[in-house]
Amino acid sequence: MKVCTRSYAASRIFRGFIILRKIRESCGSKLSAELSKQQNTNVDGAEKERMKSGKTAGKMKRKANRGTGFKYAVSKIVQFAATLFVLSLVVFVISRIAPGDPLRAFYGEAVERMSAEQLADARTRLGLDGSIFTQYINWLSSAFHGDFGISFKYKQSVTEVVSGVYMNTLILTLISFIIIFTAGIFIAVFCVLREGSLADRLICRIGVALGSMPEFFVALILVLIFAVNLGIFPSSGAYAIGQSENIADRLYHLVLPVMSIVISHIWYCTYLIRNKLSEELRQEYVLLCRVKGLTQRRIIYKHCLKNAMPAIVSIMAIFLPHLLGGTYVVETVFSYPGLGSLGFESAQYHDYNMLMVISLITGFFVVAANMAARIINERIDPRTEYGETVYGAENTGGTYEK
Repeated sequence: MKVCTRSYAASRIFRGFIILRKIRESCGSKLSAELSKQQNTNVDGAEKERMKSGKTAGKMKRKANRGTGFKYAVSKIVQFAATLFVLSLVVFVISRIAPGDPLRAFYGEAVERMSAEQLADARTRLGLDGSIFTQYINWLSSAFHGDFGISFKYKQSVTEVVSGVYMNTLILTLISFIIIFTAGIFIAVFCVLREGSLADRLICRIGVALGSMPEFFVALILVLIFAVNLGIFPSSGAYAIGQSENIADRLYHLVLPVMSIVISHIWYCTYLIRNKLSEELRQEYVLLCRVKGLTQRRIIYKHCLKNAMPAIVSIMAIFLPHLLGGTYVVETVFSYPGLGSLGFESAQYHDYNMLMVISLITGFFVVAANMAARIINERIDPRTEYGETVYGAENTGGTYEK
């Protein structure tokens, strides 16, 4: 009887423990659910606040970028205009203080038979009276209204004379530019594929030799060989007499000038592109491509050229002023009617107004090319933004100064 009573009491106690455990587990699950719900609510609230603050920060950053971009554009425009202003002032002063009489270029030998009153009246009509500062102010005010004066040599408006020859310079420059960079890329790829070989060393030495020769020397050699000795190509002019509308004849007269420019400048671009491709081949992604089994030619054409193209575009922008200067020299040697030969004649005959316009046109393209190269470099470099702040600096915990 005592054994039965004890076993019954033990079973009751055991059942009580089980019931208490179930009650505790039930209460614990409800409490954990409540805590989890509260925690989720807090997290959602914090996430919403973070997203809201992120959107606000994004809007503020976009607004700041728009403001910074506007200031950046305005600063570039101001720099561009200031550079052209200084260029015009320097050219104007140098041309006025240079020895020579512009009246002789305009009137010829009749200047010697003119009286003092006639000379003073002629100077007044040509804008040569007064101090240099007064002359520059008068010229600048007229230039803002589109009046650049009269050519002393051609006896007509400067804009009319320039408008008749600027297309010749533009065509010669563009054709040479396209040939130089197209051939330069292929030669650079050829040298990189065979880097260190006999062909690579031979091309490099020939390129250095050709790049060391000035444009006028190359032009004279080509004239001597192909125009004088062989008689294949013409030695001067842009077209034959009566063939101004003949495109084939114009291209025929462009062969020697284009050859002179290309031979003198092609190695400069080829060398820079070759070095850039060589740097790309040392990058880590090239090793991964080789592990995947890609050939060297495929790696260069599919990956390296694509990654180096922004830098190549920057090289093209920097190279344009050099090419334009070489074009002017070649035009003078071949008597090619363009801005180069026109500028040489204006300096020779003291044609101040013509010299000013040609200098401004040349300065415009040179400054624009240099500014474009600088902007491209700033966009290529991910550490700079509008020339001031590093992209992603907030991710690295700091900023970089330019």
